[in-house]
Amino acid sequence: MDQSLSAATLKSRTRKKWLLGVFACFVFANLIYALNWWMSPSVNLGELRLSTVRMGAIENTFNASGVVVPVREEQLSSPSQSRISKVVARVGQSVHAGDLLMVLDDKTIRLAIDNLREQIAQQAIRAQVLQLEMETNLKKIASEIELLELDLQSNTVKLARHQKLGPIGITSAVDLQAAELAVKRNQVQLRQHKDMLNDVRKTAHSNIEATILQKSIFQRQMELQLKYLDQTQVKAPFDGLLNWMLAEEGASVNLGQLVAKVSEAHNFKVEATVSDFYARYLNVGQKVRVEYSGKKFDGMLQTILPEMQNGTVKCWINLVQADHPLLKHQLRVEVNIITEQKNQSLIVDAGPAINGKGRQEVFLLEAGKSGLAIRRSVDIGALDTSIAEIRSGARVGDQLIISDTSRFKHLASIRIRE
Repeated sequence: MDQSLSAATLKSRTRKKWLLGVFACFVFANLIYALNWWMSPSVNLGELRLSTVRMGAIENTFNASGVVVPVREEQLSSPSQSRISKVVARVGQSVHAGDLLMVLDDKTIRLAIDNLREQIAQQAIRAQVLQLEMETNLKKIASEIELLELDLQSNTVKLARHQKLGPIGITSAVDLQAAELAVKRNQVQLRQHKDMLNDVRKTAHSNIEATILQKSIFQRQMELQLKYLDQTQVKAPFDGLLNWMLAEEGASVNLGQLVAKVSEAHNFKVEATVSDFYARYLNVGQKVRVEYSGKKFDGMLQTILPEMQNGTVKCWINLVQADHPLLKHQLRVEVNIITEQKNQSLIVDAGPAINGKGRQEVFLLEAGKSGLAIRRSVDIGALDTSIAEIRSGARVGDQLIISDTSRFKHLASIRIRE
């Protein structure tokens, strides 16, 4: 005969059923999780570039293109219309101050110098002639003045005698009047000759000064032609590099035409081209970092050209290491102009996953966790060439995927395989 089960037995069996159910649910959930893990998109760790979020300093910069140019460059031009007689130097060679580079034909300049010498000699002779004429005329007028003074003295004596004899009736009134007129005529003539003496002296001095002035003009022209003659010997103005030259012997050159360029060989600056979008951020004295082949050069913004061309602004940058051996003429470099510096910020290495400033979606592995990268919205602040500032969305120790993750942009997470 069957006996009913005790309450303890029933309770024990019920507990076992619940435990089996819970265990089955746990196993089923783990199977589902494992299946989901196995089927979810994954990527090998070696295919990714990771950067750990950390505290550090960052400089906010914007990029510009740059070209290394000499601090000093001099362009040598032809002093006259001529031709190249002889080429001595070659492009690319080092030169010293005074080294002969080329010789220009100087026949035209020498002819001009000979003509000017003749003009100067003629003016010198003319000045001497004018001086002699003045002296002769002055002597002649001075002699006439002496004679007039004697006539005046004689007529004055006669007038005095007539004035004494007139009251006693010995001389007539007509003779007295004639004596008075003779004295007045002598006085007028004497005054006119003295005025003539001054006029002749002034006129002669003016003519002589004009001749001397004309002579000095010819002499200055002569000095200029002599300078042009010296310039037909085209020489290096300073120690440097001959980086361009018109090297065809017999070629015609016009007045002022460029024939050679000499630049400093070990003293450089950078000519930077900046988009006009960043023009408002440019200031003289601003810190600049120039990069080439992994080497960084500190510099300072020296000059900002006022005009804009094709949507760009040009500026000149002075370098601290202007004589660094890595720098070469016309070398293209990357220029980073610094607008802000921060000493303590959350930073991460820059990479393709970071697209400019502002809020954006990235994948990161949270600190202390591994195997799963979660899509997270972060706010990117200052940007440097190699690092970026994270204003929010991550914390110290998080690992951010900085390689290109565009193919995973539709996913909420990525499984990372070791």
